Amino acid sequence: MYTRNVSLKLKANCAPEFTRTLEKEIIPVLRKQKGFKDEITLVAPERNEAVAISFWDKKEDAEAYNREKYPEILKTLAKVVEGTPRVELFEVANSTSHQIAAKAA
Repeated sequence: MYTRNVSLKLKANCAPEFTRTLEKEIIPVLRKQKGFKDEITLVAPERNEAVAISFWDKKEDAEAYNREKYPEILKTLAKVVEGTPRVELFEVANSTSHQIAAKAA
């Protein structure tokens, strides 16, 4: 399992609108993507920051989303995000909610 971790700088006082946009416009798109499993979003309104973590079956699924749908998502987020979000891909080592254990060495 893989994650796409996206760090975002929110425009001032836009945390509530960011959350609404995520729920109404972005998560529905994610749910239609091959290999998508879950989305966890963390918001620090006092710092105008957010981190979005999406879980994917395979690295290829996350990369396909990044190529095919993410540019559209960036346009949707432009009204609430400053600058360009930072995207990083990680392999999941452990997760209690997804019942994943670290691979044996």
